[in-house]
Amino acid sequence: MTLPDSGELRRMVDARHIDAAPCELTASAGECAALARRFGWVSVAYLTASVALERDGSAVRATGHLTADIVQSCAISGEDLPVHVAERLALRFVPEGQHRPDEEIEIDAAACDEIDYAGTSFDLGEAIAQSLALATDPFAVGPHAAKVRASGLLGETPARVFDALKQVKFPEDNS
Repeated sequence: MTLPDSGELRRMVDARHIDAAPCELTASAGECAALARRFGWVSVAYLTASVALERDGSAVRATGHLTADIVQSCAISGEDLPVHVAERLALRFVPEGQHRPDEEIEIDAAACDEIDYAGTSFDLGEAIAQSLALATDPFAVGPHAAKVRASGLLGETPARVFDALKQVKFPEDNS
């Protein structure tokens, strides 16, 4: 089953009409741009996911994988960092009120992330977008981070940092 594009990465699935066909999701260029803005990345080149949905009583299990290429900024130097993401998905969509948030649970690597939904539909696209965000390192550093750290610029005002960075020579610079 292929779900239609709409919104940032909105892919509504009616839990009453789950079939055996896997859901194939491919984000459009506009959705990729919207995700990059939302998560503060430079860009999202592509995002695809293949997800099998299976009813589990009134809940729905979603298993599969997502693949994406993003560009994020180095947390130290601000340089562009290309990142390839290949992440396993294990989600469980649960009708509101059907699990007890006060209950202590053990979480291990094989556990599913539980996501509440209201009514009869859930947003598979939003769950995939959140999974992509969680699969990235928000404090990723690039190859020039050590040079910036060594320059003593960390903690300076932005204007001073930008002025000083103009003087830093990176290996690929020919000037």
